[in-house]
Amino acid sequence: MSVKTPLPEIFRQHSPEGMKPEPTGEKPVLKKLPGIRSVLFDVYGTLFQSGVGDISLAEEDRGAKREKLIRASMKDAGLQMLDQKTPVAELFHDTIRAEQDIRREQGVDFPEVDILGVWEDLIGQLEAYELIRGRASRAALRTVSVLYEANVNPAAPMPGAVEAIEGLLDKQKSLGIISNAQFYTPLLFEAFLEGSPHDLGFEEILCIWSFEHTVAKPSPKLFEVAAERLQALDGIAPGETLFIGNDMRNDIAPAAKLGFKTALFAGDKRSLRLRKDDESCKGVKPDLVITELEQLLECV
Repeated sequence: MSVKTPLPEIFRQHSPEGMKPEPTGEKPVLKKLPGIRSVLFDVYGTLFQSGVGDISLAEEDRGAKREKLIRASMKDAGLQMLDQKTPVAELFHDTIRAEQDIRREQGVDFPEVDILGVWEDLIGQLEAYELIRGRASRAALRTVSVLYEANVNPAAPMPGAVEAIEGLLDKQKSLGIISNAQFYTPLLFEAFLEGSPHDLGFEEILCIWSFEHTVAKPSPKLFEVAAERLQALDGIAPGETLFIGNDMRNDIAPAAKLGFKTALFAGDKRSLRLRKDDESCKGVKPDLVITELEQLLECV
């Protein structure tokens, strides 16, 4: 592995062969939703299978396995640790938490970090104490970011993703994305679906990535941005928009609160988040429950 390896190729190399969704036991709830003009998707656990069920930053596992993986990722990116005692994985998550705390103090309800900035800060700390060898170029930072994500959160396309996307485009629906994401999230499309989101038919203006807005779901902010852009694009109202996600708190509740139609994707046990004891989900009911992405085509 080197910094010259194309980043989508890293995701492909770390994708488990034959990765399949795990059944949830949930039953589909399908009905026709008239008047839908736009369909927006979550990414992790919806369009793509995710080893941990979400973007890896949502998990704070600081165990020995994570320590081994973060050191291996750094080494493959040309960044060699010079000691075996420094808890790099713990420092990594502490750096994330410190940046989130700063944003919370500024009034942001659910802060999002820029993972490249996190890695830059972390490497800077290690360099200050002469604990690391290697050049932390921009390419190296991008490579180590992708390597670590691919190592701890291997991904694969969700079955039926391409067919659902193509079928919705055939129905003249405007497609978009609202995702807790980092710079590498769009690269999953290139890695597994053979094109960027735009190449596949998603409207660039409707692709809303959390790291670009420094706020994450379940904050309503990303959905408010989507509503504004839908209106600007073609006068599309929230009630004419269907949002699909796998998490009742992060996806369904905030989307429904702003008037979007909602579909809970319940097709993979690893990523399904019902949040039955979460206060923010009390009384929230998705318009649809789908267990296969192609079921969307029956409903819009």
